[in-house]
Amino acid sequence: MTALCLASAYGLDLLLGDPEWFPHPVRGFGAMIRVGEGPLRRLGAEPATELLAGAALTCSVVSVAWAIGRPRNVAWQVLLAWTALATRSLLDEARAVIRALEAGDLALARTRVARIVGRDTAHLDTTEISRAVIETLAESACDGIVAPLFWLAVGGVPFAMSYKAINTLDSTIGHPEPPYRYFGRFAARLDDAASFIPARLTALGIMSAAMFQGFDIWLRDGNKHASPNAGQSEAAMAGALGVRLGGAGSYDGHPHHAPLLNGEARKPCVRDARAAISIVAVVSGLAFGAALLVVAWRSRR
Repeated sequence: MTALCLASAYGLDLLLGDPEWFPHPVRGFGAMIRVGEGPLRRLGAEPATELLAGAALTCSVVSVAWAIGRPRNVAWQVLLAWTALATRSLLDEARAVIRALEAGDLALARTRVARIVGRDTAHLDTTEISRAVIETLAESACDGIVAPLFWLAVGGVPFAMSYKAINTLDSTIGHPEPPYRYFGRFAARLDDAASFIPARLTALGIMSAAMFQGFDIWLRDGNKHASPNAGQSEAAMAGALGVRLGGAGSYDGHPHHAPLLNGEARKPCVRDARAAISIVAVVSGLAFGAALLVVAWRSRR
């Protein structure tokens, strides 16, 4: 990965985002997971068997992702690096939700926010939609921007593709509830490890974009989640905006209560969601600049 390749990939992401017509590798990883899960499930339902089967699936998908990123063809490297990044698509999707809220079209806002969140959206009000947008922006700033740039800088396209495969595995099978409690555990722990440093860099980027407003909230609430990473960027964003995040939600009809972040603050509004977009845009620029410096430095060695 050269500085020119990285800059070209980042520029393509800002220019084109994630067009539906493009054969995105993440869709391929998802298809591999779906195809591989069935046969591996038939090996047995004992916890140890499920754990080993899930680990085998995870290692297989990540190995394919690594191999896809190995060819040194410049155009191939740029295209794959572009697909690893998600600044344009993340910000565009968030803006679409906010425009619907500002137009007073709650039904459209619910439909649009359902594209970027996993929670049930049919009964969300303006406050809860704003909260959902902010939390997704904070979390996806790591998964879709900072972490891919981090791994591109550290090890190039093979590392970035492996990270995207790990992240896809975690979102697909890395759930603590049945039927993935054991089958997806290896994928979930691998994602925890792969995202550990990027999650904290994302939070630091949010703090930098907000001139370190709410730094104490990040330090206090960043580790409230059961996951070692999930709360880092969300707590930083809660502190930066001066709003309360977390709380009650629903997933597939099942109630869920996330830890409160900056719990003594006010509830978020549409204005806060728009401010979160600006913060993530700055985080993206900072992360790209840092990654470019690392790549340039490594090229000179």
